[in-house]
Amino acid sequence: MEHSISHYATSRHTAKAYDSSRKISDADMEHIRTLLRNAASSVNLQPWHFLIASTPDGKERVAKGTDEKYPFNSKAIRDCSHAVVFACRSEISDEYIQKVLNKEVADKRLVAEEAKQRQLASRTMFTNIHREAGDVKEWAALQTYLNLGALLLGAATLGIDATPMEGVDTEALNREFCLSEQGLSALVVVTLGYSDEENDYNAKLPKSRLDWTEIATEI
Repeated sequence: MEHSISHYATSRHTAKAYDSSRKISDADMEHIRTLLRNAASSVNLQPWHFLIASTPDGKERVAKGTDEKYPFNSKAIRDCSHAVVFACRSEISDEYIQKVLNKEVADKRLVAEEAKQRQLASRTMFTNIHREAGDVKEWAALQTYLNLGALLLGAATLGIDATPMEGVDTEALNREFCLSEQGLSALVVVTLGYSDEENDYNAKLPKSRLDWTEIATEI
């Protein structure tokens, strides 16, 4: 039976316990990678990097970001099928802007020279706005959160449960994975897998959101 996108938006929940015996299939992980790769970003900048841990050793490394300061999140990291560390770019260099442009040309998204120059000028203009404001990292982080939202909804359509975690020590993750040396900064961890139905109390609770009229004005 096919469901509407609204079904997944209203039925998904943040998993609070995982069935450690269940693993996401390789086929579904390819869908997850496609979601991560194709999320929207301002001027197609894609200012993100992902660390995907599926082995016990890999998940132990991710758990170094929670064990000391946020131990309540450690069990989910160890029990889930895959843990994804979302990182953003701390700076946007001219070289990186050119790399994105070169890929667009290789993919034939941009063919005419005029189109290439227009895209380069647009991307550079917006990047310079944030360079001058001194908030390039914050801009990149906001775009990376767009990716996070797409992943949560997309995972639900695959029947995969997820838990976004800001309760992580990002500096510990930066050290563990040498992210700062790569011009990156950890933001958030998302665990993926399948809910432990007996112990996932959140799965048993009704959805609760503010009424539409509280959050929107239609004009």
